[in-house]
Formats: sequence, C-alpha cells, structure tokens
Amino acid sequence: MNAIPTDVAMQHVRAEEYDREHVELLLAAAEDSAAQFMNRRFYADAETMAEAVLAGEAGDDPILINPSVKAACLLILGSLYGNREDVVVGTISSELPMGSRSLLTPYRVGWGV
Repeated sequence: MNAIPTDVAMQHVRAEEYDREHVELLLAAAEDSAAQFMNRRFYADAETMAEAVLAGEAGDDPILINPSVKAACLLILGSLYGNREDVVVGTISSELPMGSRSLLTPYRVGWGV
C-alpha cells in the first residue's frame, strides 16, 4: 500500500479514472525510488509504521512521510507519468534544481563511501 493516496497522485498528474491502475503502479515505483535513495522506508501514519516495525519489515530508521518526501515522490511520479519511454526524441529537458533529490537528501541515511 502506498503512503500517498492514489487520489492525490491522480490529481497531481491530472490523470483520468481509466488510468488509475497505471498511476498506482507508477506511484509505487516513485515511493520505492525515494525510499531507495534515502536508504530508509517511510509510512503514511504511526500505526502503519508500528505494524511494519513489529513485523520486522520497516528496516533501519523508518520515518513518517512528511511534506518534503511527499513532494519528492510526486515529482518522481510526474516524471514517470510524463515520460513513458526510455528514449525521448526531439525535445530538450533539464533537471529541476530543487527536484526530488534536493527534497530527499536531508532525510538520507547511510551515505556509504
């Protein structure tokens, strides 16, 4: 289950109801991408996080989702939704300076070497 409600994601990408299943898939991928970058899992509420901790599924340093993590996930979702192919031809694109990584970096743990 995603930490961000599907209706919020649908509104963010301005998707139609027939695209709900696809948006749910991309939202799960966006949340997974953010969790992988931060090296920690995040949860929608304390109850869900407590259940995951008790089940041994929360990993190290789980956190509750906050506005920065939510915004980062929605940015990733928007990119996945808007760019449905690996290759884009005939367009110029650039990464946003205050993009998802900028929002997620303060919450990243275990940077490694």
